Amino acid sequence: MAHFDHGSAHPTEVEDEVQVARRARIALWLFVVYCVAYGAFMLLNAFAPKVMETTFGGVNLAIWYGFGLIGGALLLALVYAWLCRK
Repeated sequence: MAHFDHGSAHPTEVEDEVQVARRARIALWLFVVYCVAYGAFMLLNAFAPKVMETTFGGVNLAIWYGFGLIGGALLLALVYAWLCRK
């Protein structure tokens, strides 16, 4: 039984250090954007719960904001992928 060395199936990719640093900066900025949105959500829940009880379309703002955070995370992932493409 040959080829049980458990090595990489593909040759290692050579990465440009400048591109790695650029992608890290982009990721950090997008992380900060999400943390600000999440922090606002937490602060509203902690210090202004009456605001989160406001209803839109029969659903309160807390639910809309929570779904917005999930959608925002997906959107930021797509933005990151678009900005980091070759």
